[in-house]
Amino acid sequence: MKPVGQPGADKQSIEFVPKRELDQAQQEIDRLRKENDRLQQETERLRRELEAALRASKRQAAPHSRGNPKANPKRPGRKPGRRYGRQACRPIPARVDEGIAVPLPERCPHCGGDVERESCETQYQEEIVRRTVVRRFDIAVGRCQECQRRVQGRHRLQTSDAVGVGSVQLGPEALTLAAILNKQMGLSLGHTRQVLSYGFGLEVSRGGLYRALARMAGRAEPTYNGLVGVARQAPVNGMDETGWKVGGRLQWLHVAVSAQVTVYAILPGRGYEQSVAMLGAEYDGFLIHDGWAPYYRFPLAFHQSCLAHLLKRCREMMQVASPAALAFPQAVEHLLQTSLELRDRYERGEVSKRGMNIATGKLEAKLDRMLEMPRRNPANRRLARHLEHEQLWLFTFLHCPGLDATNNAAERAIRGMVIARKVWGGNRTWEGARTQQILTSVLRTCWQQGKDAFTRCVRLLRAPRTVTLDIVPGAG
Repeated sequence: MKPVGQPGADKQSIEFVPKRELDQAQQEIDRLRKENDRLQQETERLRRELEAALRASKRQAAPHSRGNPKANPKRPGRKPGRRYGRQACRPIPARVDEGIAVPLPERCPHCGGDVERESCETQYQEEIVRRTVVRRFDIAVGRCQECQRRVQGRHRLQTSDAVGVGSVQLGPEALTLAAILNKQMGLSLGHTRQVLSYGFGLEVSRGGLYRALARMAGRAEPTYNGLVGVARQAPVNGMDETGWKVGGRLQWLHVAVSAQVTVYAILPGRGYEQSVAMLGAEYDGFLIHDGWAPYYRFPLAFHQSCLAHLLKRCREMMQVASPAALAFPQAVEHLLQTSLELRDRYERGEVSKRGMNIATGKLEAKLDRMLEMPRRNPANRRLARHLEHEQLWLFTFLHCPGLDATNNAAERAIRGMVIARKVWGGNRTWEGARTQQILTSVLRTCWQQGKDAFTRCVRLLRAPRTVTLDIVPGAG
């Protein structure tokens, strides 16, 4: 054994100590690298969860909120004094159904003295009458002397020829009001029943309402089919879909909104097959949607990807992005806002058609350059991949002036159904879903065209034979 002080021992100690420290340092580097990878994965997971939470808080399924309240909001109510502005009141009714004389009291209510009449003031009261009208139809029944078939009379106020077990029915105005309350205003059948009871003294069960509305939907089915035909021929359709429960199981509510009609369909899926069931595989118009992939499978259609969805996505990313990753969503947001401002300037006549075409080409070239750059941030890479997929259809509204840049019309059309789903959860049966899609389509289209849904539904129910309402162009 060599002594430590000898050259061989010194060389051995010099070689041994650095190697041990080097191994320890390498182990520490490996440990830190693993810890860094773990922290990066954790950071990315938390970022995804934060993005999902921000999106969920803004979805229609979330509680309705406009965000944080203002720090110094204006005082509610009307302004005092002269700042109130022009005062308004209910107009004087055009007719008076009942006149009531209100005499003076015999004695002053304050001191008990005699009262002398000086003038007469007028007050009007507009009231509803809580009353249910019961009609009895005494129907004459006979038999044809030629064919020996049974024949019975029909009054213009009747909605059905049924007698026997079907001899007691809801009137057309009561049923139309129930349809509007349930299908358009989003009340449940139970609450609709309560409105009819409290407001008019009309007692009806939820099951009775369900069956009556199903019969009403059968009367309206030719009109619904006509609306579907109009949607298939429309040059532009805004599309959207949302979840809908049938029998407690998740299905999908689809909507197609054109310039003239709105069509709903409750179907067991949200794919291409369900979209074809609404518009047909040969649809060759423009589809405005949120970029859902099945819409792009229409081989003959043109598309406009909703810019509002992309702007919302960019703003949500900017809320959680690091300073290094912030530039890309900011640049995308600015590009999309510039395209919308270009559309507005063209509509105001500030830019010519040729000028808009040139500016559109510059926007498209700028987007090409943005997408060519590599992205290190995972969220930015996902946004870039989505933009590459949507690139052909982002600026269709600039190439085709007058086309909407967002599917806001479809979003508005589906919002009422989302509220109804939140209130009473959906339909229990597919027959109820069929009633839902038919009646909501008819009522929404009447509203869209500015036509009175109440009188049309009453006329539909009183018609002795199948009719198509005049909300279908060319019908009525």
